[in-house]
Amino acid sequence: MITYLAKLTGWLGQHMFYIVLSGLLLGFLIPLPDSPPLRIAAVGAFAYMTFVTALGTSLKEFLLVLKKPVIPLWILVLIHVITPLIAYIIGLFLFSGDHYSQLGYLVATSTPIGVTSVIWTAIAGGSVTIALVAVTLDTLIVPVMLPFFFKIVIGQTLQIDYIQMMVQLLAMITLPSMAGMLLHDYGKKDVLPGSLKILGNFLAKIAFFIVIFINAAIVGPDISWDLSTLKIVLVTMFLVAAGYFLGYLGSFVFKTRSKEITLAMIYCVGLRNASFGVVLALTFFPHAVAVPVTMTILYQQPFAAIIPYFFRHKVHDNY
Repeated sequence: MITYLAKLTGWLGQHMFYIVLSGLLLGFLIPLPDSPPLRIAAVGAFAYMTFVTALGTSLKEFLLVLKKPVIPLWILVLIHVITPLIAYIIGLFLFSGDHYSQLGYLVATSTPIGVTSVIWTAIAGGSVTIALVAVTLDTLIVPVMLPFFFKIVIGQTLQIDYIQMMVQLLAMITLPSMAGMLLHDYGKKDVLPGSLKILGNFLAKIAFFIVIFINAAIVGPDISWDLSTLKIVLVTMFLVAAGYFLGYLGSFVFKTRSKEITLAMIYCVGLRNASFGVVLALTFFPHAVAVPVTMTILYQQPFAAIIPYFFRHKVHDNY
């Protein structure tokens, strides 16, 4: 039984795209009303994934990067300055007169780093330490940066419950990451039997499916599947791909550039907190603004699953 489970876990680790695709399709086919229990389930599943990922990460390395956060800070410049500028130009030329779509793309590209960037960085074999530091720093600056951004761009002040967002990020990323890294550095080696490790990695993949499914099931009803959205679908696909590519290009700035650094930058720049963006758009703007933001969910995870194949990089199974 354990041998079979190990083979299945290894196969899933090499074919994460199928987990993503099945989670999205099932979520869109089975829409669910947003509710606190559903959110708690998503947070719990994500916290477990983060913990399993952090088991392969050193706390000492995390603190070293945090002391000299040049790469994470460059990532924040790319996602909060360059990417919104690209979205603004695209909206100006391709959606002239359609102010809701223009604003939707600005909202989509101004949201924080998606927490799944840490998971995908681990899966692809990138530097989880850099991804964790980038997410941590972004969590600290977003409460100041985002209201200022919208005040400058559209002249509107947004009253957002950042305390709730930071509590969720604390539960999903910070606490399980610290627990996993502490166990990595100070726990007894091979404290867990092999069968339990296999089961833990398998459950992490189930948790990943649950997270994808819940998010798709919640936002699915907000997507209007008709011909009028075709242009937005295609432009969004290009914009999401451009985000990943920008992370790749941005890695060339560093002389110490490696495959690990490049993958971390690709995922941190390319993956955004789309769920937060949808809530932001629906709360403060007309629903039409949320359409481009919602469409990003269609592409972010599938593109993330494809990227390792471009690098011909063996997918890691420390997750």
